[in-house]
Amino acid sequence: MTESQNSRALRESADVIVLGAGPAGLVLGNLLHAAGIDCVLLERASRTHVQTRARAGFLAPNTGRILDRHGLADGLHRRGLRHGTCEFRTEDGRFRLDYGSLGQGGQQHHVYPQQNLVTDLLTHYLGRGGRIRFQTEALAVREADGTRPYVTTREPDGRPTRWSARYVAGCDGRHGAARRSLPPGAVRRHHDHGVTWLGLLAEAPPSLDAVGYAIHDRGFAGHMARTADVTRYYLQWQRGIPADAWPEQRIWDELDDRMRAADHGPLHRGTLLERGIFDLTCDVIEPLRHGSLFLAGDAASLLAPAAAKGTNLAVLEAELLAGALTDALTRGDTAGLDRYSDQCLAHIWRAQEFTGWMTRLLHTAPGGDQDAGSFFHAALRRSRLASLRTSRIHQEWFAENYVGV
Repeated sequence: MTESQNSRALRESADVIVLGAGPAGLVLGNLLHAAGIDCVLLERASRTHVQTRARAGFLAPNTGRILDRHGLADGLHRRGLRHGTCEFRTEDGRFRLDYGSLGQGGQQHHVYPQQNLVTDLLTHYLGRGGRIRFQTEALAVREADGTRPYVTTREPDGRPTRWSARYVAGCDGRHGAARRSLPPGAVRRHHDHGVTWLGLLAEAPPSLDAVGYAIHDRGFAGHMARTADVTRYYLQWQRGIPADAWPEQRIWDELDDRMRAADHGPLHRGTLLERGIFDLTCDVIEPLRHGSLFLAGDAASLLAPAAAKGTNLAVLEAELLAGALTDALTRGDTAGLDRYSDQCLAHIWRAQEFTGWMTRLLHTAPGGDQDAGSFFHAALRRSRLASLRTSRIHQEWFAENYVGV
């Protein structure tokens, strides 16, 4: 940096710097700003990109309660759809699980596309004077083990800038600056489920009034409604094959076969708006605190999408971190910050366990159920599904974990 750039960089500061404007960063920013904490969000993408990138769409009951508690749920209540049923389709037929009527009092998801939630949170934050810098790439977090960490950034015009803070919240995902800046003592626990999905966004109305899980000897297929006119589909996919390898006709034919449309009714077809490849991998960073740097959302842990836990964990972590940071900055009480990592990791590992169970339930072994080991896997999967179909205790356990974090 030149002397003039360095002097300007020293003027860029906040008590809390939040990296990333996804659900974790935006919930955290809203809660800190409402508490009167001087904070700024740094986001490497444009506002348009942040508000239009399609992600998960299932919000758990606890997520709704958190948003309600802080006045952030208006859009969810206006446009979100209540949902409490999933349907399993197998070679033995189909069965429905009304998980919303199970458990203590029954709890349902809201179907609400993540881009809508992000837009709501961003509008609320900016409407109340919150600070955010778009197209500002965080390069590294420095001196996190001290009392005045700082973040080096690249501005939209390419100019390097230095942002100083008392605390930094890394909500910038698995490839962001927060993870790249972790000290050698940080532990990354990683697991590859060995399964890949082709994710599809179709301009077509939902074909089921439930989440559809189809288990087939050629692989899993999934159906998740998003809006009245758009549906998310998934196909278990051979790793290494590009997303555009099949024409639309072949994809729809394969979805028909795996979801057994001939037996249970045709799928509504439409233009495929989006395709993406998802390797079902997971990881957890331990601990989630490194001096003045805290991790939340995908920067803290990545979950395979089979159980729709990622966004819900991110919102929970953001609320916990916001409360702890507010206590530290307004009252000098750091007990919440000291507990943060252990609190979050307890929720993360429970979510990882259920996500792993769901992944094993839904998928054929990589390469298909052809060898002796795969036949064993298929027999276990069939037994699990039979138990889920018939055992009230198993259904109650499923419901509690499916909607919870």
